[in-house]
Amino acid sequence: MVSSAPESPPYTVVHSQSDFEIRLYGTSVWMSAPALDISFEKASWDGFHRLFQFTEGANLNFSRIPMTVPVLTTTVPGAGPLKSQGYYVSLYLPVKFQGNPPLPLPELNIRPYEFTTHCVAVRKFSGFANDERIVKEAEKLATSLSRSPWAQSKTRRGYSIAQYNTPIRIVNRKNEVWVDIDAPQLGCESVGISTY
Repeated sequence: MVSSAPESPPYTVVHSQSDFEIRLYGTSVWMSAPALDISFEKASWDGFHRLFQFTEGANLNFSRIPMTVPVLTTTVPGAGPLKSQGYYVSLYLPVKFQGNPPLPLPELNIRPYEFTTHCVAVRKFSGFANDERIVKEAEKLATSLSRSPWAQSKTRRGYSIAQYNTPIRIVNRKNEVWVDIDAPQLGCESVGISTY
């Protein structure tokens, strides 16, 4: 039996240091679920649960959609304890569905978003992504960026946490903290996000 790795959005590494890298992602379509919760962990669970239902056929085509990685939980900047007023939990759509994504059932409260070409600063970390850990990892990425050629780059949104493993995986977990950046002087200019 041949097992293939889950599909993920393609990117090019444009800069790499020991503690972070800058990636250039092309335009891609993701399905996103808003989660108005102050807890990253609860928001991630709620959003992922709705996205999973969508991939299992809770869409107007009744299409089953292969799981992809990562599951991306993006903070909506705010004043809460995690500097967030809510989250968007997003799942990259496989290439087969990029041009014509199935419409989700309305009760799922999810929708497709087109992420246009953009640059992302990425810091990798292992273990479980929880409320306490994600803030520390985001702060470490901010510190690394401040000491690099990317110090003058502008961020466009809150940070995101990319999770690559199922919740039942205990060891060798792969996570990343992402920050969208604009740095035209360094060849990275983010265009933005569009809705369908």
